[in-house]
Amino acid sequence: MPAIAPDPALTPLVVLAALLLVWPAVSLVVRAAAAVAGRRLPAGVSLRGLAMPLGLAAGAVASRVALSATARGADWFAPASFGLVALLVAGLAWAAVRAAGLVETGLLARYEHAGVDDRRARRIRTQTVLLRRILQAAIVTLAVAVVLLTLPAVRSLGAGLLASAGLVSVIAALAVQSTLTNVFAGVQLAFTDAVRVGDVVQMGEVFGTVEDVTLSNVVVKLWDGRRMIYPSSDFTTKAFENWTRVGSEVSGVVEMDVDWRVSMDALRARLKALVATTPLWDGREASMQVTDAIGGLVRIRAVVSARTSGDLWDLRCLVREDLVVFLRAEHPEAIPPRMVEAPAVQTPAPLTRAGEDTSLYTGSFTAVRRGQEFAGPGEEAFAQRQRAVDPAQDVEERT
Repeated sequence: MPAIAPDPALTPLVVLAALLLVWPAVSLVVRAAAAVAGRRLPAGVSLRGLAMPLGLAAGAVASRVALSATARGADWFAPASFGLVALLVAGLAWAAVRAAGLVETGLLARYEHAGVDDRRARRIRTQTVLLRRILQAAIVTLAVAVVLLTLPAVRSLGAGLLASAGLVSVIAALAVQSTLTNVFAGVQLAFTDAVRVGDVVQMGEVFGTVEDVTLSNVVVKLWDGRRMIYPSSDFTTKAFENWTRVGSEVSGVVEMDVDWRVSMDALRARLKALVATTPLWDGREASMQVTDAIGGLVRIRAVVSARTSGDLWDLRCLVREDLVVFLRAEHPEAIPPRMVEAPAVQTPAPLTRAGEDTSLYTGSFTAVRRGQEFAGPGEEAFAQRQRAVDPAQDVEERT
């Protein structure tokens, strides 16, 4: 009995029906399996994101089988087959990209703690995000290469491409030299721990918190919400300050020019009394020295310390304001004559208090949140770096 040839007009409908039926069916199966497996996965990780790409890949396979069974001799068989193979590769690449994202989410959920004072090493986050981006770029590149190699014309060029690969590589390297430099610099930053997400850094006149480290650039968030985008190579070829390399505690200075008649004992007592009343001070340093005496003026320098760079900024402003009020009210003779006339009556000045409208990093909710961003990557990260600097300390902690 002769075989029944399919109606050529119905062949495209059969191929399309196979795709539209298998795609949602496989997606539903994957979603059901994800719901069952979700109980064993970390919080925030769900396999439901794989339903659509895996369904697309399965639908492409079903359509390719239907196409081979109904239209192998048709004129449009070759381009339709190429389109379905490309759809299959796209689905698998999509699923691989989603899987890389799920692995990243799982790792970050494992090391993530609630609260801003992160006690887990943010080095894991920086490296995980960077590896995910590298893997996704490799997946997309491989998918495009596989699709192109399915074309006979491209496969025939393979030998010629291999023969000229050396020359092409040299030309490409020269053309994208700066881009490759930034890519390698980004990898170097992630794995040498020179800087990580959450570090407080100063690059030139810019001071802020590292918000993101990518393959090509480093994003620094400033106190006012602006972002400075630096090429990654800037952090490997130029000097920069890392304020939270092995800890967030920092010291700062407040300088003032006063008259020679100033009472240093009174100023030192005022400084001690002020820092003792504010939680901004961490109790480490509170000293005052005369650093210069030229041109009829004496330069005094007060050194204070705080737990974070944000607290230090507010503490320095508080000390500066209080000393100005103190000198003006109780020791006007210490104010240079050309600045202000001494008042006829001298009254005691109360200690200046930090408040919501006088602080940038403490006080209000917005200021506190801004200050937390300048707290650094956390105590565990500091401890890891300290052990890397001083291996003897690591041995002592283990014993």
